[in-house]
Amino acid sequence: MDLFALPPLAHLLDLATRALLALTALLDPLAGPAAAALAVVVVTLMVRLALIPVGVSQARAEQSRARLAPRLRALRERWGHSPERLQRETMHLYRDEGASPLAGCAPVLAQAPVVGLLYAVFLHPTVDGHTNELLAHELFGVPLGRSLAGALSTGTMDAATLAVIGTLVAVIAFAAEMTRRVLRPPVDPAAPTWTAGLVGVLQFTTAAVAAFVPVAAGLYLAVTTVWTVAQRRLLRRRYPLPS
Repeated sequence: MDLFALPPLAHLLDLATRALLALTALLDPLAGPAAAALAVVVVTLMVRLALIPVGVSQARAEQSRARLAPRLRALRERWGHSPERLQRETMHLYRDEGASPLAGCAPVLAQAPVVGLLYAVFLHPTVDGHTNELLAHELFGVPLGRSLAGALSTGTMDAATLAVIGTLVAVIAFAAEMTRRVLRPPVDPAAPTWTAGLVGVLQFTTAAVAAFVPVAAGLYLAVTTVWTVAQRRLLRRRYPLPS
């Protein structure tokens, strides 16, 4: 079932498509055939600018978790035999310190609707009964609505498609590696050793996703991932982790 066939979501899809087409027309004198791709980049930057306060909150939360790590370890040592009491004491500690264990998830959750909407815009050949003109736009000769999975299944895979999608995936993977090496999140000494490895794997999930979504959505993910690395590096200087 296509959720965007439901009237409220169909209307939202139509508005998003019209807005992107208007922005594409505005950027056409500057970018020409790549105007729609540039429109996606502009939308990405606008979203990231709007989420700067959320990024600041995330940096503060990361600093708070690192600062509270010894006390959290002490709580686990004391109440590890009683999960309910441990959870209660942990939440009391976060509340008393004005911190939240979920604050770091906010940027991802805030962007999810935007990525989903971009995915839908470049997935539907028709919107509100009209041909989706955005699908005619390209990035270096590759339609913005093409995906790696789609190209393989329809036999439209070519060197340009492989190069564009491969570059987007490589950029995201590089940003994930930079995050893993330079911006390694604080590790709770009391946590199981396998959790650190799991976190490292999850950081590359976005790169895997970019290989299967339309090029436009992959472009959004690449730009937002690079932005995230740069922003976190700046905020790490403003809110350094305790030694």
